[in-house]
Amino acid sequence: MPRFLHIADIHLGFNRYDCPERTKDFFYTLYDVLQTHAVKESVDFVAIAGDLFEHRNIQPATLNQAQKCLELLATAKIPAIAIEGNHDNRPYGTNTNWLRYLADWGLLILLEPSEDADVIYQPWTPHTRKGGYIDLDCGVRVLGSHWYGAAAPSAIAQLADGIVQLPKTSEHTVMLFHHGLEGQVARYAGALRYGDLVPLQQAGVDYLALGHIHKQYCAENWIFNPGSLEANNIEESSYIRGAYVVDLSADGVHAELRRNYRQRSILRLQLQTRGQETADDLAQAARDIVTAAIRGGQLDPQQRPITELRIEGAVGFDPLELDVRALQRELQDMSQSLIFLLRYAVDAIAYQTPLQDGDRLQIEQETYRDLVAGHNSYKRQGDRIVAGLVGLQEMTLDDRGDDELYNYLGTLLD
Repeated sequence: MPRFLHIADIHLGFNRYDCPERTKDFFYTLYDVLQTHAVKESVDFVAIAGDLFEHRNIQPATLNQAQKCLELLATAKIPAIAIEGNHDNRPYGTNTNWLRYLADWGLLILLEPSEDADVIYQPWTPHTRKGGYIDLDCGVRVLGSHWYGAAAPSAIAQLADGIVQLPKTSEHTVMLFHHGLEGQVARYAGALRYGDLVPLQQAGVDYLALGHIHKQYCAENWIFNPGSLEANNIEESSYIRGAYVVDLSADGVHAELRRNYRQRSILRLQLQTRGQETADDLAQAARDIVTAAIRGGQLDPQQRPITELRIEGAVGFDPLELDVRALQRELQDMSQSLIFLLRYAVDAIAYQTPLQDGDRLQIEQETYRDLVAGHNSYKRQGDRIVAGLVGLQEMTLDDRGDDELYNYLGTLLD
């Protein structure tokens, strides 16, 4: 019974947040997955459904990481079969990329359908190290594809026609396709409808190995997407993701999502303001939330997690009074987080008392009262301050001298 590992969206060379240690996470994750779920389980092959790399142009260290991982499979005599994704496909007008480099060195089998519409699928050969499909000794035919972008629906029809024309020599057919299915992630443009993919099943594909969307899902037990191995951003921390270990038999497909491998832990915290806090109160509340997460076991400083604290709501002071950068550094030190993201999205409270028809004095008093109430430092003494401001205004209109105004203001402040 053939068994293989299906992974996608590895993104070696990931460099968001400008953190070299985070970039290494993606290498350590891939190596652990291959060691644990490919080598130790003696799979027949590993299918990489696109985006091995984060960028088309990669650093030498990233290439070295890919080589180390693929050499692990080569030593265990496990073929690595890959297609390009939108992150690592060949730039327009060029005839090579880093996947092709690794393929030419014999570290992976890169499957690329022909651009000849009459003969889309040519067999992969070890002599040329090129081809669109390969028949493996384990009884599985693996078909490749390109990254088609918006042209995917029309490309599927051509690919299905090409598959039908192939001789039937393998018991099972697996196809690698780096595109997403609609309805899996909100606000995702360009996803394919289920009906767009059905021609591939009708052409004989038993297992469609997808990538591109970083969230695990499956449909009708023939379309499978494992999600990315690591979360590429904080929002993705809520996604289920992993690697599929797949068994193919006469009874059908049995795919088990494996999630037990090395991943950086991610914690999201939230602080909702009430509008009563001073800037110092808010900073202390942030410290208290992080402290509670540590004591409660949600946040383990020894694991050096990625932590996000989102502060939202309204505040009764100028939001710029809170030194966000200093607080972020303090919280990162407290939590020992590899990355600490402090999201500060607050609005200053806008007070406005509905004014009825009245005399000038009443309108002025209400106006002053609104201004004073908008600041936490003054609003508890609002009535006294409003009376003082009105008195200071009247003295100014009466052309009182500077000395008298100064003495009055001093009395007011005392």
